[in-house]
Amino acid sequence: MMMKRVRKAVFPVGGLGTRFLPATKAMPKEMLPIVDRPLIQYAVDEAREAGIEQIIFVTGRGKSAIEDHFDIAYELESTMASRGKSLEILEETRLAPGSVAYVRQQEPMGLGHAVWCARDIVGDEPFAVLLADDFMVGKPGCLKQMMGAYERTGGNIICAQEVPEDQTHLYGIITPGARDGALTEVKGLVEKPRPGTAPSNLCVIGRYILQPEVMRVLERQEKGAGGEIQLTDAMAGMIGGQPFHGLTFAGRRFDCGDKAGYIHANMALAAEREDIGASVRAFGAELFGK
Repeated sequence: MMMKRVRKAVFPVGGLGTRFLPATKAMPKEMLPIVDRPLIQYAVDEAREAGIEQIIFVTGRGKSAIEDHFDIAYELESTMASRGKSLEILEETRLAPGSVAYVRQQEPMGLGHAVWCARDIVGDEPFAVLLADDFMVGKPGCLKQMMGAYERTGGNIICAQEVPEDQTHLYGIITPGARDGALTEVKGLVEKPRPGTAPSNLCVIGRYILQPEVMRVLERQEKGAGGEIQLTDAMAGMIGGQPFHGLTFAGRRFDCGDKAGYIHANMALAAEREDIGASVRAFGAELFGK
């Protein structure tokens, strides 16, 4: 059977962002900037680099800023144009007509529930899922690397990363099978195992390529860790029925759902910028005495 191409990507952006209050009281956490671009922009650019054609945002109340960001800002653009300023900086924020869809998750019932909310738009196709606060930096991008693996193996591909043993209880953890370079066969998945019970230290990071059958599992609305509908549990239910692999990302991940990780991402990217990097590095040396 011919492997279906991955054309659609789901972005669950309905979370409350409570760890960044009060900054996120009136602004979605996905709109927090890394230097001068919001987190969600980096994730969308990563998806488009990987060949994604349709962007599906699963939103919640108070997320209209995301819709506005990817819309045409007539007043802003008109004012900039009248002053002779280039609009090139805004080009990446414009999504082609018909290439973006929004669906509302009315209740925060977990990542699995958010993905399930997009079922009618996804249809009977494989699809990607990207979590914007897992900020992935690499060339090529994380999802493009995963697409390369998908073309080899088909089935389901999840992004994997090794974490310290004392952090395994914070993640979905892979029970590993055979390894082939950066690819690891997934024999099982467990969401946030109790300390000392994890089957490995290989955790699941917020990038997925999934077959549509996962929606059939999610529609059972079975609750897992934290009383929420977990995507990890649904994926575990598919293991054995079709190929399932984890790809270790060749790049760097910043956990921007964490305050320290968010600051680290800003520091790292600012230091590498051609326009401000020298100033940022000099200030860092002065600040930290290096």
